[in-house]
Amino acid sequence: MTPNPPPPEECAQCGAEIPRDAKSCPECGADERTGWREASIYDGLDLPGGDEPAVRQPKSVNGIAWYWWAAGVALAILLGLAFLGLL
Repeated sequence: MTPNPPPPEECAQCGAEIPRDAKSCPECGADERTGWREASIYDGLDLPGGDEPAVRQPKSVNGIAWYWWAAGVALAILLGLAFLGLL
């Protein structure tokens, strides 16, 4: 039977400092069964930082917001129907 690996100095899941004789993280409970990882599973995902809010960009086509495109198409349909005398 292999001995349990020693805990890392810092928890890869929550970042808390882990005492050398700890069996699990005192903050989140990660242990050798759930994985003393050297890196978190979320490392390398290029997620936005916790300090700054993520800026949400509106969906656009050629730099124009989708709702303006929808309004333009609706207007073109209405003008086309009026021109044909169907409206």
